[in-house]
This record gives sequence, structure tokens and C-alpha cells, in this order.
Amino acid sequence: MEKSVRRSCYKPCQVTSLVTLLCFAFLCLDYLTFHGDRDGFYIRINYHGRPTSAETKQNGMQSSDSLRPVANVDDHGVSATSNSSSARAGGSDKPDEVEESLNGTNESDAGSAPRGNKESAEYVPVQVLGKGDRDMTHPNKESADPCSGRYIYVHDLPSRFNDEILKNCTSLIKWFDMCPSMVNEGLGPRIDDSRGVLSHGNWFATNQFLLEVVFRNRMRQYECLTNDSSLASAVFVPFYAGLDVGRHLWNFSTSVRDSLAQDLTNWLADRPEWNRMWGRDHFLVGGRIAWDFRRQSNDVSDWGNNLMFLPESKNMTMLSIESSSWNNDIAIPYPTYFHPSSEAQVLEWQNKVRTHERRYLFSFAGAPRPSLEDSIRSDLINQCKASNGTCALLNCGYVVNKCDDPVEVMNVFESSDFCLQPPGDSFTRRSTFDSILAGCIPVFFHPGSAYVQYIWHLPENSSKYSVFIPEDKVKRGHINIKQVLSRISRDAVLSMREEVVQLIPRIVYADPRSRDHKFQDSFDTAVKGVLKRIESIRRRVSDGKDPSSGFSDQNSTKFNMPRTA
Repeated sequence: MEKSVRRSCYKPCQVTSLVTLLCFAFLCLDYLTFHGDRDGFYIRINYHGRPTSAETKQNGMQSSDSLRPVANVDDHGVSATSNSSSARAGGSDKPDEVEESLNGTNESDAGSAPRGNKESAEYVPVQVLGKGDRDMTHPNKESADPCSGRYIYVHDLPSRFNDEILKNCTSLIKWFDMCPSMVNEGLGPRIDDSRGVLSHGNWFATNQFLLEVVFRNRMRQYECLTNDSSLASAVFVPFYAGLDVGRHLWNFSTSVRDSLAQDLTNWLADRPEWNRMWGRDHFLVGGRIAWDFRRQSNDVSDWGNNLMFLPESKNMTMLSIESSSWNNDIAIPYPTYFHPSSEAQVLEWQNKVRTHERRYLFSFAGAPRPSLEDSIRSDLINQCKASNGTCALLNCGYVVNKCDDPVEVMNVFESSDFCLQPPGDSFTRRSTFDSILAGCIPVFFHPGSAYVQYIWHLPENSSKYSVFIPEDKVKRGHINIKQVLSRISRDAVLSMREEVVQLIPRIVYADPRSRDHKFQDSFDTAVKGVLKRIESIRRRVSDGKDPSSGFSDQNSTKFNMPRTA
């Protein structure tokens, strides 16, 4: 009888179990996402209770909002961007009341950080980093693959494109020997600071033209490198473009200047990785301004080489210390003298400059440019000398050049509320990042000096961290720098200085020999920007749009002053 009961119950029970299973499956649809690719279908658990986009998996990138926090600063009558043609609009930053911040813990940062990365923020020690700028290159603890969308493949270039260039370091720049700067993986020799101006962290006499060497060495520590190019979301080309062109800028024919660049693009075009996106997922770094790679004719008197005008280069993105008006040139910060190996070193330095006594209202480190008709440097030097001791002037002339001494530079900037940053031979200056590193509020005179350049590293709302004074008003004698800066309230100065101090981690390059840093440095920020840019191209392709449209076009309005929304 017992067996009969079991037999009679078997099929109904089986049906009941099947129905139960189906119900359970429907209840779990919000947590299951089916992904398809050419290898079949698989299922990923979505721990956030939201569907995971199949397109995200296909394109290899997590969607993200703007990487830059924005906020308005009350300048109490003096516009930090002069007038209505000022900086970009933004919301309001509020300091986090719990966490002590390196990069600045604020609500707009949290809102602008990549979505779904709260786990990454928790992975980093909370006593040091802010929510929005923690090192998002560290694994998401709940992700099936923490490097999904972040894999980078590095081309194994023949040594003539990089290492052999360094071996001939005596010929890299006509005017001086670069060999001493090559030590410590391109950071240069350690700085002797007997005066105690600097902190106890990693300070080096880094040459500003060695960005590509420092960047490549930082890339070697990137945790999501892959030897399988099919997994890569981006492809890095470790060509020392700036060092190559720098050794041929004077007294060389255009064919010599262009030779290695042409050789590189031919080599890349023959690689299988090129065919996947025809180079639009490739990027390289140039340690000079982008104009040095954009000679527009074969006239021997024209400056630079034609690297970025080669057909293949138009499909790549170049990161350099100053961008041009073409859209595939992106500016990233000049290397500074500070290369911390841990977040503790950054925190120590931030605390030092936050509390340092500043006895000068403003300062200028530089030399006049008499050969440049529109230069305002002589005007600024004259105003500084006439300021009755409220301005510190650091002479960077050819006879006496104190700007070659990092300790002198940092000592002046640490002691000043504002640091003047006029254009020089080009729009940008390394001095901008030296001043930010010193907690000194930069004063700009042209939008091309920062606002339209370092869009991945500096806040959209420029009035948060800087002052803008139109250079034409200075040139015509309509502006008194001392009067303008003196009218900015003390509260506004302190607020802007804090914004500057919070920017420090994002504008320094961590010591490439250390794996201990848990903060997002300039390299990390640049990599995130590259990945986001390439992902946008993939989306265009998936939407049936032309990926070349706007990718490397010339933008005639790029250097116009950003307007407030």
C-alpha cells in the first residue's frame, strides 16, 4: 500500500515541484541577467538588484557619469572667472563629516563617481580617501571579474621606439644632458631639502619632458594588464614620442623628424589588434605639448614632426602635457616633483600646506617673454615689483634661474595665497601644478592654460579652485592684480585653498616602483578617462553611427572660455 501511495503521488508531486521552480525563477528575474555572445549564453548575478546591460558586457565598460566634481564658490564680489563668460557650472560641494579626505569627500564627488562602485570605495582605507576619488582601479569585491571593462593590452614595441631612445640620453635635448634625469625610473634624482621646505615623502627633481617614461612605468603596475588583446578595452602604445621629436627639433630635416613616427604607425597597422577598431582603442603619451606633433607642412622651417597628422594617428588618442585644438589630443598634468609611494605621504603633505603660513598675497615664478608681442609676463613682473612687498617674485631668467631649484619654487608657492600662471611659450605651464601642489590658488589669464585642457583632472567649475583675469585687460593696463586679489574675502580664499589641497592626489604621479598607494593619482584618472572615451566610440559603433565623426576633428572653439550654464 505504501508503494502504491508513492506511485500515485509521484507525478502530481513532480508537477508541483516544477511549478514551484518556475515561480521561483520568475520571482528572481530582477536578480538574473542573461548575457549572450558568440560563445553562447551565460548568467550573471546582479547584486544591486538591477539588470546588467548586455551592451556593457559586450563593450567591456561599466557606464559612468562625469568624473569631475563641480560646485559654486562665492567669491564675494570678485569673480573667480571674471564675469558671465566664466567657468563651467556646478552644484555645491559639502565636506564629509566622518572621513578625513585626501581628494576631498563631498556629495557631488559621490554622485559623479562611476555607478555601482561603492564596494570599491569601501575597499580603500576610509581615514584617508574621499568617496569620489578613491582608487577605483582596485577590485570591486562583488564583481565576477574586477577588471571587466578595464583590461589594457600593452604593445610589445621593438626597442627602437622606447628603450633605445633612452640609451642615447645625452642627445635627447640640444641644450642639456638628460641622463641624470633618467634615474629612479624617470623620476630623477632625489631632492636634498636641508631647509625642511618639503615633507618627508618622495621628492625628486623630475624633468617635465619625461611624462611618457613615468607613465609607462606606472602602467607596468596597473593591475588590469592582459596579454590577451581580445580582452582589452584599450591598447597602450609605449612609444616615447616626445623624446623622439625632441632630439630632432633643431637643424634636422622633416624626413628625419618624421622617420620613427612613420615607422611606428606602419608597425601598428600590421598588427591584428589594429583591425578590431582600426586603432580607435589605441592611445599613447607624449611628454611635450601636442603642437610638437602637428607640423602641417614639409617646410623645414616649420616646427615639430607630423606624427598626429599621419592617417593611422588620426584614429588614436594622444595624452600630452598640453593639447592642441584637435579632438584626439587630451591634456594630462605635467609631472611634479612629488611622487608619493603611499597615501600617508600625501596626507602628511596636504596637512602641511593646509596650515602653512602664507605671508604673500600673490607670487610669480617666471621670466619675461620680450619676443612674444602679446605676452603679459612683463606687465605681471612690473606689478609684482610695485606691490609693496605683497608679491614674491622668483626670477627664472637665463642669467639667474631660481626656477630650476624645486625647493625655491615650492618655498615661494607655499608662502603665497595666489600664484600667477600666465601663458609662456605655449598656453600651459608646469608651474600650474607646482602651485596646486603647494596649496597656492592659481590665477589664470587664458582659458587654454587649464580650463579647456585638463578636463579629466580639474573641476568643471573653475571658480572652485582658481581665479581668472582676462589677459587683454592686463595688457591694456585696466587691471591691478593686487587690488583684484585683495578684494577676495578671507573665507573665499580658505574655501578655494581647500579645493586646491584636495586636488593634490589627482595631479601627482605616484612612485611607479610602489604598489602601496591606494589613492587615485594622475595616472589612474587618465586611464579612467581613456577607457570612458573608447567606450563612447564602441557605443557609437553599436548604435550604427560613424566612429570617426568628431574623433579627431579640429575644434575651432576649443580654446574659448567655457561659459556658465
